[in-house]
Amino acid sequence: MYGLWKPRVLGAWRVPASGPAILAVNHAHNIDGPMLMGTAPRPVHFLIKKEAFIGPLDPFLRGIGQLKVDREVADRGAISDALGVLRDGGVLGIFPEGTRGEGDFASLRAGLAYFAVRSGAPIVPVAVLGSTESHGRLIPALPALRSRVDVVFGDAFEAGDGSGRRTRKALDSATVRIQERLTAHLENARRLTGRQATR
Repeated sequence: MYGLWKPRVLGAWRVPASGPAILAVNHAHNIDGPMLMGTAPRPVHFLIKKEAFIGPLDPFLRGIGQLKVDREVADRGAISDALGVLRDGGVLGIFPEGTRGEGDFASLRAGLAYFAVRSGAPIVPVAVLGSTESHGRLIPALPALRSRVDVVFGDAFEAGDGSGRRTRKALDSATVRIQERLTAHLENARRLTGRQATR
């Protein structure tokens, strides 16, 4: 990441130095996940769609600890693997929107709330900004080489209400709390970096 672009990392100290943590990342471009993996202060394990595990990418992704998920079904194996990362004190990376979009946390899925409430791990909001602002000449699908991409880490927070309940109502309430915190972090990150929302 540092060889191809110019990442500017802000607030990395906010990631807990040890113990389980969930990094909740906005997702506007394909490089957002790799950018976070390359700049985070701790190794990050992402749930990645099974379609990415093809050819030479398969052993590479497995080798760096990424988790395969089938998005067409309730993939219990992937859920168990992700909870295992947290149980072992690792860092789980999640795109709470589920798929690439505007990257503005507008539509969160319940998966993030489930992992946070079930594991008790704190959530660290992360905003990756600038990955969609310029296009490369050689590979238009990627940001221009040596362009600046900002990675802004926010304050860790607990998603649950302290009751430990995992009912549908508790998860829905946690999702609302999470969305408020992630949206506020994104707005703060844009102010901090001078980057405005792109449509």
